[in-house]
Amino acid sequence: MRTRREMLSWTGAGLLLPFASPAALRASDKPEPQRNDDGLYTQPWFHESFLDLKEDLAEAEKAGKSLAILFEQRGCPYCKETHVTNLSDPETAAYIQKHFVMIQLNLHGAKTVTDFDGKELEERALARRWNVSFTPTVFFFVPPVDAIAGKDGGSAAAWKLLGYWKPFHFHQTFAYVHERAYKEPGGFQKWLAERAEKLRAEGKDVRLW
Repeated sequence: MRTRREMLSWTGAGLLLPFASPAALRASDKPEPQRNDDGLYTQPWFHESFLDLKEDLAEAEKAGKSLAILFEQRGCPYCKETHVTNLSDPETAAYIQKHFVMIQLNLHGAKTVTDFDGKELEERALARRWNVSFTPTVFFFVPPVDAIAGKDGGSAAAWKLLGYWKPFHFHQTFAYVHERAYKEPGGFQKWLAERAEKLRAEGKDVRLW
């Protein structure tokens, strides 16, 4: 099991805000996002799945995409901010839909999910198996599906996003995975800084903080 220090290093220390005061978030000033039957904030373009994750990744692979699995929970202010600020942004939403199949799971849910290794568990048991500690948490899985055969999702994930990330960091995390940049030396923070420089050189407004 990874320690909290290792998790912070893996996701990019200083970028996630899982313990920030809800008052610091801007969601309260924005329209209430749509909710699903579980009371979770949701997006109309999230993938409707039978929750067999190996099949979902195979479907994504056929479409030339990767798979992103988002854990949320009812009443989570960080989840709300992720929806009203990040997922509702047209450019970010379009990028995710172009390159990913995105599935939403409930941290405390009871729907049956089949993990990549074939084990069937309720959502809440799967969250424990994958060591999900807080929400939102996004797991990224990349093709080929055969490469993760026999593994559970917690160990098979190519990348993981913990907590609420600001819009630029959130969008670029999906680019980081899509471009397989996590395979390159230097890590996410180095890649992000170089990405920001490149975008600024192209005349784009980049706000890291």
